[in-house]
Amino acid sequence: MKPLLLLALLCFSFSLHAQDNMLCVGNYWTEDEANLMLKKFAAEWDDLASWEKRADMIREGILQGMQWDKMDRFKDAPLNPIIHSSREMDGYIVENIAIESFPGFFVTGNLYRPLHKQDKYAAVLSPHGHLSDKRFTDYIQIRAAALARMGAIVFAYDMVGYAESTQVTHHMPIALLLQSWNSKRVLDYLLSRPDVDPERIGMTGGSGGGTQTFILTAIDDRVKVSAPVVQVSAHFFGGCVCESGMPVHKSAHHQTNNVEIAALCAPRPLLLISDGNDWTRNTPRIEYPYIQKVFALYNAEHKVENIHLPLERHDYGYSKRSAAYNFLAHHLKLNSRAVPYNEGYKEDFVRILSRNDLSVFNEEHPRPENALMGDDAVMAFLGMQP
Repeated sequence: MKPLLLLALLCFSFSLHAQDNMLCVGNYWTEDEANLMLKKFAAEWDDLASWEKRADMIREGILQGMQWDKMDRFKDAPLNPIIHSSREMDGYIVENIAIESFPGFFVTGNLYRPLHKQDKYAAVLSPHGHLSDKRFTDYIQIRAAALARMGAIVFAYDMVGYAESTQVTHHMPIALLLQSWNSKRVLDYLLSRPDVDPERIGMTGGSGGGTQTFILTAIDDRVKVSAPVVQVSAHFFGGCVCESGMPVHKSAHHQTNNVEIAALCAPRPLLLISDGNDWTRNTPRIEYPYIQKVFALYNAEHKVENIHLPLERHDYGYSKRSAAYNFLAHHLKLNSRAVPYNEGYKEDFVRILSRNDLSVFNEEHPRPENALMGDDAVMAFLGMQP
């Protein structure tokens, strides 16, 4: 190995270990501590100028903590979309898709498109939470198909290390960086389409997909409408390396939490969906009032909402989807009447497809030969070491 490259790798490895004490993992604070910390944060701003100064610091902390500069050199790399197996369904079209996030690394997923023709559509990024084959589940398919029938192009894509995203393991040290970069590239792809309206871009996901949603929304204002589900918490920072495995909440000169990161959406429309049986149980009393105060600085109180379901648990089930449909339809100018409704949305028009049906890579469409395989190969390509 060349001496300069070896020195760079050693320096990066040292920097990762030096940042370990800056990580805020899982239930980093108690609920009592989180309540007091939010009051402390609130005392650090009292008008739009002081909030935006703090917001810039938080945003910079996210980018530096993820080491975003390691990826930014690929911002104009070709996306090289692979699209096949287009199928017409009841009011929507499903396609299998992969895009090249950076040379040799592929984002795998499905594209759900409206069947009706028009010049421009809204678009929705649809990341998901922790489950090995979650993209293929009925509820991911239902959510994407319903939004497509309403008039949005929906890109449902894999978490790194899950389903077809097997080039790396999920628990690699830079999972948070890779997932955030993949989301950014999914957004790049959607905006590259001539049939997508850049002013009508939404994003929604539950649990770990909620984390992906509020992280990308915080750092990329091309996301115009955001709906993180069952994840925004004052005391819980995400229990997985893909959420809190890099120092995005704390540095030598600042401390924040996911509430403030979600608040960086302001004044763009934001929906928090919470429930009574996980770390979002305090949202109506703790998290939501803080974010409302931020939106008030922009005179945008009407653009932030909280749907709290105290009798429900940690999922993105029917009632949560229904709330998201209404919110996204309103702010993205979708046609909610395109989905059957009878005292609730009727989702039985969706045909659930198998993993084989939805897979991008198979014998007929093999993974490209340039694919980087394994955590070490990807880390080495990026000039990083654990």
